[in-house]
Amino acid sequence: MLKMGLTGGIASGKSAVAALLRDMGFFVMEADPVAHKLIEPGQPAHDEVLREFGTAVAGANGKIDRGKLGSIVFADAEKLARLNAILHPRVKELVLRQFKEWESSGVRDAAFVEAALLVEASFTQYLDGLVVAWCNPEQQLERLRDRGMSETEARRRLAAQLPVEEKLKHATETIDCSGSLEETRSQVQALAARIRKRTSS
Repeated sequence: MLKMGLTGGIASGKSAVAALLRDMGFFVMEADPVAHKLIEPGQPAHDEVLREFGTAVAGANGKIDRGKLGSIVFADAEKLARLNAILHPRVKELVLRQFKEWESSGVRDAAFVEAALLVEASFTQYLDGLVVAWCNPEQQLERLRDRGMSETEARRRLAAQLPVEEKLKHATETIDCSGSLEETRSQVQALAARIRKRTSS
């Protein structure tokens, strides 16, 4: 089984690519919900995040407010690095465990982990290939504004991530998401065919 990564900047189209891969029969694990769960009360990273960033990021029920936490870490690269140092090792462990389970259950072609920070977290060393979904930064900005994000916040989020040109240097496959969904779909279909040809030979 090929262990594949799917990454791309925020609002680059990677979620659409993940959905298309699922439609084509591949297993795709999203890393973001895993990270979100890790900071829930009673979960491994919850207390560590509160120790690092203070109880002000949590509500009265002890639940961490991801909006408050995000506004802190996306405004300060050092704080973002500290949050990632808490979360990334735990997410990695869960992703590798999931890959092992899929392989044990008989998956023979490929399975994917979808995450924005696979390159930044040095996770590519555990993968057999990396698919980078991309579009131009102006489109990312427009898509973030369409989601209701202010221009300032959108630019801050983009600036906090590795530029797309850097991510593309690590890619074994690329999907251009700057066109229509149909254009994206045809690229994903071609990718699926290449993967299945590689794993069946």
